[in-house]
Amino acid sequence: MNVFFFGMGYSSLASARAVHQLIDAAAPISGTTRSGESGDSPFRLHRFDGVQLGPTLEADLRAATHVIQSIPPDEHGDAVLNLYRPTLDRAPNLQWLCYYSTVGVYGDFGGAWIDETATTNPINTRSRFRVEVEAQWRDYAASRGVPLLILRIAGIYGPGRSTFDKLRDGTARRIVKPGQVFNRIHVEDIGRITALAAERRLAGIFNLCDNEPAPPQDLVTHAAHLLGVVPPPEIPFETAPMSEMARSFYSDNKRVSNRAIRDALGIELLYPTYREGLAAIKGGAP
Repeated sequence: MNVFFFGMGYSSLASARAVHQLIDAAAPISGTTRSGESGDSPFRLHRFDGVQLGPTLEADLRAATHVIQSIPPDEHGDAVLNLYRPTLDRAPNLQWLCYYSTVGVYGDFGGAWIDETATTNPINTRSRFRVEVEAQWRDYAASRGVPLLILRIAGIYGPGRSTFDKLRDGTARRIVKPGQVFNRIHVEDIGRITALAAERRLAGIFNLCDNEPAPPQDLVTHAAHLLGVVPPPEIPFETAPMSEMARSFYSDNKRVSNRAIRDALGIELLYPTYREGLAAIKGGAP
């Protein structure tokens, strides 16, 4: 296995570490960041800003057997397909492709449970871009005869990016909109599932979220209890000061099932609900 990540960010780093820990400690792993600076990273990093071809990544991409694309699209489409399709075409040992998408592609279902058979009806521009790019990657994979995994990922949290951090820096708020739930996933579950799926060259569209969609204010209350602090006061959604982007998240209400990915890999999640996830983060905190 020789793995290349477009967008070596929070989730991709967790996935790269999981490949080394669970699959092959000696697997070559490379990827892109906007700076290309490796620092003390064990992975080979190349600069790619999504606008121009990166100056150093061609050889590593052509050598890859597994390619994971996590860079979000914009109004110009998918940066990888726009700029690196010819290089992917010339990758002689390409065996598997993975695209990190979002559960936002489904749109609003009024809090009902849905799975991968639900229609996509995105309600914001970001998610509409995702639907278009999913189709482009399916077409590309079919043209290459290579299996493609599309992971529709829920809200990501983990060490350094959790409700604890917001409570500590004073930005946590308990905004209450009756009936509203959000789906989420711990970053270590993203890494583990990506690594196992890569090993098996799993193909198809799968949701990646935990087992319990929950009201956002419940996480804040629970995290405050774990820290031993008083939770912030509840704020009605109607009167909460919010950016338009933040407010748009509350117009998307659904409970997303993860049964398909668990069955496909024959596993359970490391952190099946936010309670286990927050407990693990708290246990690892200084």
